[in-house]
Amino acid sequence: MTTNDPRAAGWSAAAHPVTDPQSAALLRAYYVELIERYYGRPTDEEELAAVLAEEPSDDLARPTGEFLVARRDGQPAGCVGVRVLDAGTTELTRMYVAPQARGQGVARLLVGAAEAVAREEFGAARMRMDTRKDLVEARALYAGLGYREIAPYNDSPYADHWFEKPLR
Repeated sequence: MTTNDPRAAGWSAAAHPVTDPQSAALLRAYYVELIERYYGRPTDEEELAAVLAEEPSDDLARPTGEFLVARRDGQPAGCVGVRVLDAGTTELTRMYVAPQARGQGVARLLVGAAEAVAREEFGAARMRMDTRKDLVEARALYAGLGYREIAPYNDSPYADHWFEKPLR
């Protein structure tokens, strides 16, 4: 998938196995950043392994979801997951763009690709997501893409805000 955002020129986003080493590396980078921002300190391998075990991503594969990776010139630099919650609802999760790719429209490309997968492959009528209060950039991105804040739909201890967008 490509985007009309001129900043995303040369970038693409496509399904990629969540079990692949490139996917695992992106998920590790995602969690390192989340942990370090949340606690305001560096993480270590033990803590990272515990979080990866506590927050598995193996359901981001058919039939329960999909994992997408953003690339430029074959190099991965971002990811997003789509999780099926029910027959009409999917969840956007594991949204990450590597620091060197930020400001280039990659996040919008990934969200658009995830929405297309949710709508076209899973028949979803809506996409939901949760995020933390300290992730102000993410909240601004989602609001700018038409997501509206809703009541909590899960009991994630790391969520402070919940969003939803109609896909049809």
